[in-house]
Amino acid sequence: MKLDIVILAAGQGTRMKSSLPKVLHPVAGRPMLAHVIATARALDPVAIHVVVGHGADEVRTALAGEDLNWVVQAQQLGTGDAVLQALPDIAGDSVVLVLYGDVPLIETATLRALVAQADQAPALLTAEVGDPQGYGRIIRAADGSVVAVVEEKDANPEQRALREVNSGVLAAPASLLARYLPAVGNANSQGEYYLPDVLGLAVSDGLAVAAQLALSEIEILGVNDRVQLAAVEREYQLRRAHAFMREGVAIADPRRFDLRGTLHCGRDVSIDVNVVLEGEVSLGDGVSIGPNCVLRDVAIGAGSTVHAMSHLEGAVLAENTSVGPFARLRPGTRMAAGARIGNFVETKNADIGVASKVNHLTYIGDCAMGEGVNIGAGTITCNYDGVNKHRTTIGDGVFVGSNSTLVAPVEIADGGFVAAGSTLTMAVGENELAVARGRQRNIQGWQRPNSSNKEGH
Repeated sequence: MKLDIVILAAGQGTRMKSSLPKVLHPVAGRPMLAHVIATARALDPVAIHVVVGHGADEVRTALAGEDLNWVVQAQQLGTGDAVLQALPDIAGDSVVLVLYGDVPLIETATLRALVAQADQAPALLTAEVGDPQGYGRIIRAADGSVVAVVEEKDANPEQRALREVNSGVLAAPASLLARYLPAVGNANSQGEYYLPDVLGLAVSDGLAVAAQLALSEIEILGVNDRVQLAAVEREYQLRRAHAFMREGVAIADPRRFDLRGTLHCGRDVSIDVNVVLEGEVSLGDGVSIGPNCVLRDVAIGAGSTVHAMSHLEGAVLAENTSVGPFARLRPGTRMAAGARIGNFVETKNADIGVASKVNHLTYIGDCAMGEGVNIGAGTITCNYDGVNKHRTTIGDGVFVGSNSTLVAPVEIADGGFVAAGSTLTMAVGENELAVARGRQRNIQGWQRPNSSNKEGH
């Protein structure tokens, strides 16, 4: 069976109250439309046709690089009209599956079951919901076959009481859609051409319309406002959390898990609450991530720990490293085995050597650090002169005392020792002690100045 997929993404989404086209609002860090496209690709279609209208250029730009056939619906005249715009690009012997760019949680297995029933006649995806408000209701004949879908605005009280609703997702032979869609009228409260109206035309022709029931109500949830967007986000994250937990990842609270990219985990990984994972994240065996951390495009080696409130981006950590709490690792940070970065430390474009320690209140930028180095509290590498960046090179076994300033470019050779409070501007040789601070003077009889402005205290 040849399959073409049409994704409707032309609506403005006025209830979102946003200048961003509705289908570009993110779920797990990606536009809703991107999720629908990924599900569509899993069905191996001949082509994916995306119907755009409001914000068409912005939508195309956001999905640049995707192999898609873009179709413009110049006027938003309803779902039937939208599908009609795509039909000229679809072969008559294909089956057409219609999806929606604002329904991102639909499952591939559900769609496969739906398409399998649509080789001769239309097939509709339905769902049993607790609150059917806003949905078209499914009207069935005495034998259980679907005879029509009535939109809520056009339904009578008896029809509105029905709990089986139309998801909007439909599959049908392209030849039938080409016959029925031009015959669909717009005599309804919205003055639009509704795609489900083809079902009544098919029934009139004696065709049996199949209905595939969705596995869950959330699967067909369309996003019309930010409340529904948040519900979809939480459901997506819960699904991902449960999948990782089944693979052995310990997630403290799956309802406070946020994956906005791709995560690879080894065995016995532990993730505490409110951790945000973005981009490409890899966690080796036994890695522990504390609460309220952000990891973006990082790889962390086995046995390592990231303590609470730490922010890591573009960093690579070897095995048995320790970070935080309250640490910030910026892009280009590389930690060798056993290295430690403590609280209120910021690093950028820095190599931290094997078993080296930068424990607290420190900035290390544009630095190559050897093995077994100890950096005291309050130390900074002065890597920027206002125009250019310069590097600091620190050899093996170096000790840098607290509150030291290393003015790059500067080098400290193996075994060097920098006295606390030093401002270093020249190289330090092997096993040398560098003392670069002003001489202390104690002035006897000194009097504190008295302020004449008493109100200033």
